[in-house]
Amino acid sequence: MSMPSSRHHSSSSSSSFFSFFFSFFYNFSSFPFFVFLTLLSTHFTTFSVASQNHEASILFSWLQYSSTSPPLSSLSNWNSFDSNPCNWTSIKCSPQGFVTEISIQSLPLQLPVPTNLSSFRSLKKLVISDANLTGTIPVDIGDCTGLTVVDLSSNSLVGTIPSSLGKLQNLEVLILNSNQLTGKIPVEIINCRRLKNLLLFDNRLGGYIPPELGRLNHLEELRAGGNKDMVGKIPGELGDCSNLTVLGLADTQVSGSLPASLGRLSKLQTLSIYTTMISGEIPAEIGNCSELVNLFLYENSLSGSIPPEIGKLKKLEQLLLWQNNLSGVIPEEIGNCTSLRMIDFSLNSLSGTIPLSLGGLLELEEFMISDNNVSGSIPANLSNATNLLQLQLDTNQISGLIPPELGMLSKLTVFFAWQNQLEGSIPSTLASCTDLQALDLSHNSLTGSIPPGLFQLQNLTKFLLIANDISGSIPPEIGNCSSLVRLRLGNNRIAGVIPREIGGLKNLNFLDLSSNRLAGPVPDEIGDCTELQMIDLSNNSLHGPLPSSLSSLSGLQVLEVSVNQFEGLIPASLGRLVSLNKLMLSRNSFSGEIPSSLGLCSSLQLLDLSSNGLIGSIPMELGRIEALEIALNLSCNGLSGPIPAQISALNKLSILDLSHNKLEGNLNPLAELDNLVSLNLSYNNFTGYLPDNKLFRQLSPTDLAGNQGLCSSSQDSCFLSTVGGSGVARNEDAVGRSRKLKVAIALLIALTVAMAVMGTIALIRARRNIRDDDDSELGDSWPWQFTPFQKLNFSVEQVLRCLVDANVIGKGCSGVVYRADMDNGEVIAVKKLWPTTIATSNGCNDDKSGVRDSFSAEIKTLGSIRHKNIVRFLGCCWNRNTRLLMYDYMPNGSLGSLLHERTGNALEWELRPCLYCQFEYGYMMKITEKSDVYSYGVVVLEVLTGKQPIDPTIPDGCHVVDWVRQKRGIEVLDPSLLSRPESEIDEMMQALGIALLCVNSLPDERPNMKDVAAMLKEIKHEREEYAKVDVLIKGSPATDVRENKNSSGLLAATSSSKLAAQNLNLKSNNTSFSASSLLYSSSSITRMSFK
Repeated sequence: MSMPSSRHHSSSSSSSFFSFFFSFFYNFSSFPFFVFLTLLSTHFTTFSVASQNHEASILFSWLQYSSTSPPLSSLSNWNSFDSNPCNWTSIKCSPQGFVTEISIQSLPLQLPVPTNLSSFRSLKKLVISDANLTGTIPVDIGDCTGLTVVDLSSNSLVGTIPSSLGKLQNLEVLILNSNQLTGKIPVEIINCRRLKNLLLFDNRLGGYIPPELGRLNHLEELRAGGNKDMVGKIPGELGDCSNLTVLGLADTQVSGSLPASLGRLSKLQTLSIYTTMISGEIPAEIGNCSELVNLFLYENSLSGSIPPEIGKLKKLEQLLLWQNNLSGVIPEEIGNCTSLRMIDFSLNSLSGTIPLSLGGLLELEEFMISDNNVSGSIPANLSNATNLLQLQLDTNQISGLIPPELGMLSKLTVFFAWQNQLEGSIPSTLASCTDLQALDLSHNSLTGSIPPGLFQLQNLTKFLLIANDISGSIPPEIGNCSSLVRLRLGNNRIAGVIPREIGGLKNLNFLDLSSNRLAGPVPDEIGDCTELQMIDLSNNSLHGPLPSSLSSLSGLQVLEVSVNQFEGLIPASLGRLVSLNKLMLSRNSFSGEIPSSLGLCSSLQLLDLSSNGLIGSIPMELGRIEALEIALNLSCNGLSGPIPAQISALNKLSILDLSHNKLEGNLNPLAELDNLVSLNLSYNNFTGYLPDNKLFRQLSPTDLAGNQGLCSSSQDSCFLSTVGGSGVARNEDAVGRSRKLKVAIALLIALTVAMAVMGTIALIRARRNIRDDDDSELGDSWPWQFTPFQKLNFSVEQVLRCLVDANVIGKGCSGVVYRADMDNGEVIAVKKLWPTTIATSNGCNDDKSGVRDSFSAEIKTLGSIRHKNIVRFLGCCWNRNTRLLMYDYMPNGSLGSLLHERTGNALEWELRPCLYCQFEYGYMMKITEKSDVYSYGVVVLEVLTGKQPIDPTIPDGCHVVDWVRQKRGIEVLDPSLLSRPESEIDEMMQALGIALLCVNSLPDERPNMKDVAAMLKEIKHEREEYAKVDVLIKGSPATDVRENKNSSGLLAATSSSKLAAQNLNLKSNNTSFSASSLLYSSSSITRMSFK
């Protein structure tokens, strides 16, 4: 979109002025000199005013191209009638009245960069950032030779960086980050000899980093990270930029080794080269960068040892080397970096011991070495680092005792030492760490009892001692720790009773006391833990009845009390637990009948009542549990009677075990259970023939053994549909079914013929209507109006020619989408919206419609959005009958079509997280700070539920956010995902919880994108921490499966910093997973890292 040119006007004015001057000089030399000066001043003033007027005209005309209507209030004083623009907002002028500065920030201009910048001869500073600028950077920007500052960051600019910028020899600051620029970094930039700041990060630039940049002696800041296509080695010549303070090349594909010449950068404060392909060793010369404050080299392929020369960096505050291939020992010299606040060496292959010198780092706040091969003991002198907030030593080979001196760390919030070889007792002095929020000492060899003082910690939310050798009893002081969200003491030798004081844990989400030596009854007070979602009391010696108070836990999803000595009736009140996913009561002494009220547990996926003393019949109400899809195990009881016909409704069920009962009758109700993969009917009193389906044909004889009246599966004649030579007649049920089938087929044929006739008639009428409609669209019946939002090189007529059936690429609830090939070779996507009742419209933003008009809604939204990860909106055109929206064409389709238009196999869970953006992008600020976290949460909900934000399958027109909040449980997941392994289901539910945090109704309580991505990365670690493999899937009910840590589940989120969720409202958590899994997920590097 071009602007009026000013060059001709300026030159003619200048020419007339000089003609006047020479004419006056030669012809009127006898005039008094003061008269000459008066006339000269008058003409110069006239020339100056004309130039000022012209600058005002250019600026005002440029603003008028904005699609924002009404005009921006912040620029309301821009008036074309002003004699000059010097009093306008965002404009500054020289004393002579010429524009020297244009500074517009965070306004939705929706404009291209002015193409006639050369008219502003006095312009020194051009700042138009975060303003939805579109189009390319004009080439004539190089003609504004007075420019010292150019900032066009955080827009939607495309194309290449013009080489003409090299003509700006006075340029000191060039900021073009966070756009969609492509191509290479122009080597001509080296001609800008005064350049101090070059910020190009978060674009789509490619190619190599020009070695010539090393000639920019004044360069202080070079940031080119976030350009995924940038390749090649890091030029050693950058070591010649002697004034460089920041070098950022993160999140690119640069490779090779780190140049030793970087050690010459004596003023360097931040070296940020993370998430790249660099390899080799960290050069020892890095120790010469004496001003270095931040060293970010994580997520690379660096090898070798950590150079001891790093100890020379006295000003170093952040040292982040996690997720590389580093080996060797942690150098003792690091203790000389007395300014260090943050050390993260996680996810490497480091060995040796923790240096004693760390005790001298008095400023240290975070020390993280998770997932290495570090051995030895925990140094007691770490207690000298009194500012320590996080101490993460998990997944190493650390042995010995936990030093009691750690209790002196009064600011400590996180202490992780799980998966080591620690022994001895838990020091009672840890109760002095009054700020402690997470303590995980699982999978060690700790002994002794739990110090009662730990339950006096008022901030403790996560306390895990899984798989140790802890003995003693659970102290009654447990009720004082009201902040606890997750308590896991499973797989120890804890004895005694469950104290009734446990009812004081009002925020408890997950209670795991499994595989201990607990006895006695479960106290009724457990019903006071109203936030409980998961209870695991299995493998103990608990007895007595199940407390009826369990029914008050409305959010309970898992109740596991198998392998105990519980007795009495199964409480009918359990039917109130509508969120319950898994109910496991096996291997107890329950008696009486199965309560029919269990049929009200509509979310139940797994029901295991095996190995008890249950009698009576199978309640037909169990057939109402449509969600029951993992397993139904009623084996080893005294059940009698037939299989209720309603069981045939459980068509999602995978495992059914009815063995070792007294059941009788035929197996017809099982004929329709097509999803069964495991079936055991042995040792009952079943009779008759077998259903003829794949499962029964392949069923092992042992799964049918012990049924004397049942025809053996080894004989073909035993299947109901067999006819012919065997002479075995069908029973009456089979004959009746055959008759009904014939009648149904006859009716179906008649109905098909009728529908075909009516369909043909409807199709003929529809084609007539379409033809009439097309005639009105393409003809001259109604005039077309066209509003572009980008610079477009095609006409409405070219678009209309492409609206034919052969070009249809998709349909949705709002309209049909066409592929449109323009005459200039450009390919766009055109959405033709379904007709709605609309009033006569004068423009795209008219919403005087009698109904909700998707056209005006999309225009309002898309017209104000400019983001690199959102499809670009090109414009709209409309007439009285038809409305068209034009977008960039996406050859691979959209996420919406992949999720919501089921044209093939369901999108698998492991692929879904790779589609809105990859987790790493948000984690490394690929999704910028201005991203809408709420919208991101909605997209995550779409991915998980398979539903659109406003989905026709959601009752009452409810939005997907409100629907998920109401449903809470696993039932909100996309049905095509529910057959995935349970571990993945757990992962999905945690992702669901993160999404709900993103869509919190209070904006201040939403996490930022860095925290969201870090939380997503931690999901696998948290999943392994509490997910137990169902015994029914792994083997026999007697199989004792315990949870083990798997290092593959530890991703970058083990490098976590201060609690990300300090600002999250965990008490109002209404998600279906433990909120404590969000507590330690904000990676330290995202707070201050650079690209």
